[in-house]
Amino acid sequence: MNSLRYKNIDRGGAIIAVAILAVLPLVFGGRYLVGVLTVAAIYGIWAVSWDFMSGLTGRENFGHSLFIGVGAYAAGFMNTVFGFGPWWSLPASMVVAVIFALIMGLPTLRLKGPYFALAMLSGAVIMQRLMLIFWEHTGGEEGIQGIEPLLSSPLHYYWFVLAILVAITVLLVALARSNWGLILKAIRGDEATCLAAGLNITFYKIASLIISAAFAGLGGALYAHYQQQVSPQLFAVVTSITIITMVYVGGMSSIYGAIGGALLLTLMTELLRDFGEWRLMVYSLVLIAILFFLPTGLVAPTWQKLRQRIAGSAGDRAPRPAARPAKDGLHAGDGKIAGNGETI
Repeated sequence: MNSLRYKNIDRGGAIIAVAILAVLPLVFGGRYLVGVLTVAAIYGIWAVSWDFMSGLTGRENFGHSLFIGVGAYAAGFMNTVFGFGPWWSLPASMVVAVIFALIMGLPTLRLKGPYFALAMLSGAVIMQRLMLIFWEHTGGEEGIQGIEPLLSSPLHYYWFVLAILVAITVLLVALARSNWGLILKAIRGDEATCLAAGLNITFYKIASLIISAAFAGLGGALYAHYQQQVSPQLFAVVTSITIITMVYVGGMSSIYGAIGGALLLTLMTELLRDFGEWRLMVYSLVLIAILFFLPTGLVAPTWQKLRQRIAGSAGDRAPRPAARPAKDGLHAGDGKIAGNGETI
């Protein structure tokens, strides 16, 4: 009963949150807010894709920007070099990201300890360097310019990105709550036990990396078409660190918490612009405070506590079953002993 009640509360909260995000630009207006929300939604896609693999399996990926960058460059090359329409770049970016996930994942996911994270980090750094070395084809530091937008209206594009974010989140949450997700969490808990149980943990880890990479690449393509350009900066280590920080602030392995972390930190970055040169210091202090005092995250734990209160309040208001008639003429609830010796 409680599980069903929690699911209904989760659905209701998700619907309300999506509705608020959808109508915010209509209430406050302004192209600037639409741009901030669009970038926040794209970061949300990157955050949930990272959390699905790294949060559930415990194998942290420090090179998530590799998949973001190759997805964005795939969109740029498809549109500006090969002349394909912008919509073709969305599936192409996912395919390219999956190919890189296989190239990187097959040899590295078998490694123990921090070596997988370091290998992925090295892959992102190498790709960033290659984009600069082959500047004749990649545009060097300036990158690829003149990428066509998917939609001409910024507001419509924001709604489109928001819809994709919602669809990806629903899919990943369903996978995380399925038997697949239980296996990934079991791998995070104890790989040796999973091996002893006959599970092919390498398959599950590579499959989760493929799913993570595909959606990261899709987010990279959405970002490229929004900015109408792509540069090697997308491969930078700071991109991966920013995404990981968003997930930790939102709450690891919760999927939806990663979205909250992405929205919170993106909006906080914009709100702190008035602090000028002190912006970075204030931002860092806030992050340190959150990570120090709330090691399990801010968004997901807060929602879980709120959900419990809502469920408790709903339980208190629920009609109680009628009392059984008392035996031997005694009234129920009067604290007396019935004829069979039971307290009524």
